[in-house]
Amino acid sequence: MSPPPLPLDKTRSSPTLFDMMANEQDYQPRAAAAHSAPVPPHPHQHHPLAPARSMDRQAMLQDRVAELIGSCSPGNQFNDAASSDVRLTLSSRDGLSLTLCVHRHILVAHSRFFAAKLSDRWSKQQRTLPHIVEISDCDDVEVYVETLRLMYCKDLRRRLMREDVGKVLGILKVSSAIVFDAGVLSCLEYLEAAPWAEDDDEKVAALLTQLHLENSGAGEVLKRVSLELTPPAVTEEVEMGLNCNGGSSVGGGEEVLVRLLQVVLEGKDEKARREMKGLVSKMLRENSASRGGAIGGDLRKESLYLACNGCLCLLREQFVRAAGGDTSEVAQIARQADNLHWMLDILVERQIAEDFLRTWAMQSELAEIHGKVPAIHRYEVSRVTARLFVGVGKGQILVSKEARSQLLSTWLEPFYEDFGWMRRACKGLDRHLIEDGLSNTILTMPLATQQEILLAWFNRFLNSGEDCPNIQRGFEVWWRRAFWKRSAEPEQPPRLRITAICENSS
Repeated sequence: MSPPPLPLDKTRSSPTLFDMMANEQDYQPRAAAAHSAPVPPHPHQHHPLAPARSMDRQAMLQDRVAELIGSCSPGNQFNDAASSDVRLTLSSRDGLSLTLCVHRHILVAHSRFFAAKLSDRWSKQQRTLPHIVEISDCDDVEVYVETLRLMYCKDLRRRLMREDVGKVLGILKVSSAIVFDAGVLSCLEYLEAAPWAEDDDEKVAALLTQLHLENSGAGEVLKRVSLELTPPAVTEEVEMGLNCNGGSSVGGGEEVLVRLLQVVLEGKDEKARREMKGLVSKMLRENSASRGGAIGGDLRKESLYLACNGCLCLLREQFVRAAGGDTSEVAQIARQADNLHWMLDILVERQIAEDFLRTWAMQSELAEIHGKVPAIHRYEVSRVTARLFVGVGKGQILVSKEARSQLLSTWLEPFYEDFGWMRRACKGLDRHLIEDGLSNTILTMPLATQQEILLAWFNRFLNSGEDCPNIQRGFEVWWRRAFWKRSAEPEQPPRLRITAICENSS
């Protein structure tokens, strides 16, 4: 996948890196020529008559990149002039240009393209540091910067969660061009799990077909829009994220936060609980922000899940008792379901709700006895399911296809059965938000699964009316995906040219 070398541009003041490596015996004369020609720092210097608009676009690019660099976590060495050994200039076809301070060992470790072009042999031929390298004819300089920044990130998946589908497609295209395998894999994982707008179907399918990434997992993404790629359903056991015997040790400020959390979960007065939930949520949010946006602040994921674990165990216990006819503590079902809904909101806000979804999807015993509990006592449980549908549908929770399939298989029927009660009894319920979330969740599945679920919904809706969620929009999207012909031609493959400029060489 390494981008092929382009013919040498005789008008350039410096040799291309490909030319340098192919003609090593001519390296010194060419290097001297490169040294004698100064490198213009800005595109408008190449075109003295360029309008002021070009200068404005260059300034806007500099500002956007400054924001990207400013959002890096403390200690990140991306664009660190003091420690870098490569000056990398990115130039677009429309004249924009940007220079970054990067590290050869990071580029080589993450990109097979850079590993081949900036090899040890090439590095030893350079007389001075930093090495000067240029990538020309970039489609989008900002996307190249985003891709290079990912090489400096420990958690690529979390970083991509902040982007939209269009930006991730751009990063995937660049990652494929420079053979950045971790970047390609992370982008594909995002695209497989995240919801798309209907308009994105063609863009995703066209790019993945163009890049030929079948061996990297692109086939799993394409299954969402193509029946031909969809195999029979496969059931895979998903590791459970919570259990009833877990334990954790906490201390310091975290201990105080955990105690406050537990007091709210065990509170008796509903009005006071609502007020304190708002207060604790605000404190947790501010605490996290004060620590530089780190997930969870100083309240660890383990502590949050331990609190969820206690609520889930109590819910299971009361559900079993109610199903057996013991309704003495039946109010605890709604209480614990409300607690789980609140905890799920916290986990979603901190982008760590994936294990919750996997665990909830595995509660088959709870779902089986669901119908034995009177609807007036159980409908709050389906609010948890609804929140998960909204989270998946909005791209706030990214899990595997198997986990999403298990969630739908376990909880979709109980959710349907409770929807009428939820609609009538839950004050402030945003029906349209839930319906959109369910639609988008279904549309993240392979096309064959979409068809099975949506045809069953069609029949249910005709017989239940207002007591069934209206996911007509999702039905229409599935119909167009399944039966409309696609005639868009694939795009031409991207062109990439890299030029090395050696300064101060003799």
